[in-house]
Amino acid sequence: MVENKEKSIVNKVIVVTGGSRGIGAEIVKELARMGHTVILNYNKSETCAKNVEIELKNEGHVVDIFKADVSNSLEAKKLIDFAIDKYGKIDVLINNAGICQDKLFTDITDEDWQNMMNNNLNSAFYCSREAAKNMIHNKSGLIINISSIWGITGGSMEVHYSTAKAGLIGFTKALAKELGPSNIRVNAIAPGIIDTDMNRGYSKEDLENIKNEIPLGKIGTTGSIARCVKWLLEDDYTTGEVISINGGWYI
Repeated sequence: MVENKEKSIVNKVIVVTGGSRGIGAEIVKELARMGHTVILNYNKSETCAKNVEIELKNEGHVVDIFKADVSNSLEAKKLIDFAIDKYGKIDVLINNAGICQDKLFTDITDEDWQNMMNNNLNSAFYCSREAAKNMIHNKSGLIINISSIWGITGGSMEVHYSTAKAGLIGFTKALAKELGPSNIRVNAIAPGIIDTDMNRGYSKEDLENIKNEIPLGKIGTTGSIARCVKWLLEDDYTTGEVISINGGWYI
């Protein structure tokens, strides 16, 4: 009985955008297996989202899937409203949704640029704006933004991606200052190269060259990012920080 009581006390309602694959899916699994209530947001990868849902529900965990294009403010609001309407609150928002594209700067079109900003930066703004209203009311909350190493160092042939991810870091720091008095923490995680579908375009030779540049000599895993998220949930005094998980790539 004591164990169940303790579990109910620590249970949090968590929304993870872009949670059907890669880093997002690993975060969803990690947090659901901790005993939290997780809303997995997806847009196009319905099959992947349902597979994660089935896997976790078969293990006895609480997870919902919700389709929404969070690059659209109205759909982002529907996602946050769903979580609050069903569970009465939102404790944690993890802004993970995003896209990437390799392209010469002079070839980037207006549409490429706007699409990158909408998916990687505006989505975090839309979701955070809605979630913050409930968090401010409850005087408690946590927002985690998934940025990138390229948001810190810049990436050649990824100017629009790097710009959006850098914007996410500025967004994190400013929002942490504004929401801190309401007991809401805002942090960012900046992964290096992680073994996900986003990096399937690299050849074996490319990956070997990258590994040779990384002091730890290996590509990162989604589990490393999920465990960092887990730590941020358990911590209560870290805000406005950008946590770099990259094997020492840019020391």
